[in-house]
Amino acid sequence: RLAGMRLVSWNVNGIRAVAGPAGLKRLLEGLDADVVCLQETKITRDLLEEPLAVVEGYSSYFSFSRTRSGYSGVATFCKTGATPEAAEEGLSGLSTKHGRTVGCYGNLGDFTPEELRALDSEGRAVVTRHRIRTSGGQETTLTIINVYCPCADPDKPERRDFKLRFYRLLQARAEALLRTGGHVVILGDINTAHKPIDHCDPGDLESFLENPGRRWLDSFLWEPGKDSQDEKSFVDTFRFLYPRQEDAYTCWCNLTGARQTNYGTRIDYILADRALALSELKDAQLMPEILGSDHCPVEAVLKASFVAASVFPPLCTRFLPEFAGIQQKLSRFLVKVEQTSLLDKGQKRSRTEPSLQRDPKKRGTGPLKKGQGDLRSFFRASSNRTAGVTDLGRCPSGLSPTQKGAEEPGKESPVDTTERTGEGLALEKAICVPQKNAASLRNGPVVDVTCEEAKNGGNDSTPSRPNQSTALWRSLLPGPARPPHCKAHGEPCVLRTVKKQGPNCGRRFYVCARPLGKPSDPRARCDFFLWATRGNP
Repeated sequence: RLAGMRLVSWNVNGIRAVAGPAGLKRLLEGLDADVVCLQETKITRDLLEEPLAVVEGYSSYFSFSRTRSGYSGVATFCKTGATPEAAEEGLSGLSTKHGRTVGCYGNLGDFTPEELRALDSEGRAVVTRHRIRTSGGQETTLTIINVYCPCADPDKPERRDFKLRFYRLLQARAEALLRTGGHVVILGDINTAHKPIDHCDPGDLESFLENPGRRWLDSFLWEPGKDSQDEKSFVDTFRFLYPRQEDAYTCWCNLTGARQTNYGTRIDYILADRALALSELKDAQLMPEILGSDHCPVEAVLKASFVAASVFPPLCTRFLPEFAGIQQKLSRFLVKVEQTSLLDKGQKRSRTEPSLQRDPKKRGTGPLKKGQGDLRSFFRASSNRTAGVTDLGRCPSGLSPTQKGAEEPGKESPVDTTERTGEGLALEKAICVPQKNAASLRNGPVVDVTCEEAKNGGNDSTPSRPNQSTALWRSLLPGPARPPHCKAHGEPCVLRTVKKQGPNCGRRFYVCARPLGKPSDPRARCDFFLWATRGNP
């Protein structure tokens, strides 16, 4: 472990899932960083519980989505030795309603107030400002922007525009903070693979490089040997140290098992201002060995060290009323209703009490009320009756209770015929048994007859009863069709369904069951494809 300041960023794809039964403290201790920035927490304040909000040895700062539950969200956890002096939610400052904010918002004249509120409404950024001591002994500030950038949905053009506007707001805020002095680090899920080396399948290079998100990264990030010292302000810390390292990815598709073949993209970054990277950056690493999400953590190590603040900023979750141990007013949990005198309530109750009294002996008896269904009403009486069905696999050698009652005059049948017909109809229809009337049953012996015997005219010998039951269930529930085998590996394929809107949406098809990967990788799936013949619209 290198000595120095350690910053970690991780898209956890659900903070409750990644914490698991062991809890968040064990996760944070395993990452062993001074500041841990988590994205896509997928939690709102009403669902946040104390074990996630208050972790011993850390202070935490959350931003929640205000548009829908279980969506987006970021959280920053700082060790006690890295306690920030200020913290705020969002990039525009409009979400801040407390003191000790970070400030420095820059020129936001290109954004309308409504647009700024929309960009900050999804819980995509937390900003913390820390005091640090550089390797040269100088004390200054470091502002950490924990960010989860939007994803551009190709089927929703408005989301592409939303993503680009979010990039512009992020750049405006970061550059404004840098102009006021100190250092700035942006870390999180940027949701764009910058260069072809950062993507497992860049495809056509011209169209790849023309992507608006990549063009924004080109304009924002400084590259040694390519850009002048004063042209751009921020550096991709990983590529700054390892510009030619291939197969360095941070995100994989779980559905295709692409992590097994390392067929992914690098969309998680730690971006430091150029002066900080040149003077303090020691190392930057990806951590694909840490599982729990479709992303892996990324890490940067700096020579500088934190100088902890003496008190937590107001945004700290320790100060939320539900976690601070502050007695809340009862009115917070109540809604206003019309005031009614106790006398009126007593009179109303006395008038309604007679109608509420019931005779417990009559409960459950009498005709069914309107709207309440009877199980027997879902079955229709069959013209043919099956005599003496005792299970799905055979016909009994004796008579059924109904038939026994018919043989003994003066005795009432223990089973009502209508009830038997309704409740047993499903069994009767499922079993192929030749029908005999009651007279023939009384006059002659009853012999077990199976479906197979009925088809063969009763000439073949009767198979064993377990075999009869197995054959019967197989005929009723044949199960899914056996999948074909791919030609390259000779292995059973998997069944998939087309989700993309279009003429084939909903159709099912077979592909190789191996994980997705590069064509040159022998572990990867082959190009076998076959439309399913059953179950397609």
